[in-house]
Amino acid sequence: MAIYYRGILFLAASAFLGEGIEVLVNMILARELGSHGLGLYMSILPSIFLIVLLSSFELQVSISKFIAEREERYHRNILHHAITITVVFTSILFLLTAAVLPFIPVFNAYHPYIRWLVMILIPVIAFTSVARGYFMGKQQMGRIAISNFIRKIIQLGGLFILFRLFEFDSQESLLIAIGTLIGSEIVVFLYLVYLFIIQFQQLKRQPFSNINRKVVRKNLMAVSVPTTGLRLFSAFTGAIQPFIIKAALVHSGMSDVLATEQFGMLMGVAVSIGFFPAFIAHSLMIVLIPAVSKTHSQKDYPTLQKMLQQVMKLTFIYGVAAVTIFYFFAPELTSLFFKSDTSAVFLQLLWPYFLFHFFIMPMQAFMIGLDLIKDAFIHIVWSIVISFGLVLWLGSSPDWRMNGVIIGMNTGSILLALMHYLTICKKIGVSVFMKGVKVGDSPPLR
Repeated sequence: MAIYYRGILFLAASAFLGEGIEVLVNMILARELGSHGLGLYMSILPSIFLIVLLSSFELQVSISKFIAEREERYHRNILHHAITITVVFTSILFLLTAAVLPFIPVFNAYHPYIRWLVMILIPVIAFTSVARGYFMGKQQMGRIAISNFIRKIIQLGGLFILFRLFEFDSQESLLIAIGTLIGSEIVVFLYLVYLFIIQFQQLKRQPFSNINRKVVRKNLMAVSVPTTGLRLFSAFTGAIQPFIIKAALVHSGMSDVLATEQFGMLMGVAVSIGFFPAFIAHSLMIVLIPAVSKTHSQKDYPTLQKMLQQVMKLTFIYGVAAVTIFYFFAPELTSLFFKSDTSAVFLQLLWPYFLFHFFIMPMQAFMIGLDLIKDAFIHIVWSIVISFGLVLWLGSSPDWRMNGVIIGMNTGSILLALMHYLTICKKIGVSVFMKGVKVGDSPPLR
């Protein structure tokens, strides 16, 4: 277990620095774009992330899981087949996106170059995912951590230099904001692929064994397809979330401009601050996917139970501390972005949303490692349906408005965390109160 703890600590330390840079990035964006521009930026991000998700095809998850479960002599052959799959998939996706992207209305309100910048992301993200998955499976978390830090520092440096040296109108400012984000991904691609090529050359000089191409493809697709479906649904709902929230607010009698500004304060300020401690949850998730996969393949349920107990305790300690600080120091924290009492109230009301999301991220790693991806997908569907239903119902009411939106977000987060937790407990043979029970008395949830 020591190697996993070292990986978590290293990732968490570097992610802490990265999240600090992210706060600075959002502060620059808030001041340069204004409340309305920040709302537009936050509105287009889910659509860009949707394309990023399709490009990655969750290969970093499937490759890391497969690498962790197999001996090193098989790694060269696994990577060879993974690269072949990536080339074919990327080519198809690039052509489809080139044909469809000009007709997607979401991009109409933005600079025309943004469409083509997004196109560049497809091969960049696809091949970065292969390298990232290999390093995750090998538990070489230092390289993952450095790449995450590089992404943040390049984005911050690009924004600071460009906005300091030049003047831009509102549309050009949005182009610069999105361009620096995509530019940082390109730098990470160059860094990770360079390291991956060096590692692959070393593998070529070592004894290796072949695995049938169909076996590799089947194993990778068995994880990539359902995980992509799971993430695709989450990304799709994330992409339409801005429009659902703003539609509900407009229906309540709020103007379109004010609805966009409030959404910008919700996502660009309150959520940016609230998810700052999520670097710990994200670090846990990265380390746990290969760790849980390998332990589950060995049927070592006592170790899985111990891992879950430790993860839940750690998350509870830092999660409660974080939301307590957010609640009592909300005005001081949000004033770093805007001099607005509204965003401080949003931050205070969203504490359940943040706290339970800190639990959700490592628990999703357990769901993937335990081959419970189907269950995870069902959980996400239910939580999203109920959350969006409450957002539309309460957010459309003149008496609730944004308070109703926040109630819907909080409810979805709590529901998803509880469903994940109960399913994991049953699968690994531990009670709700973390007491071990006999595994095998009843079939696991599938």
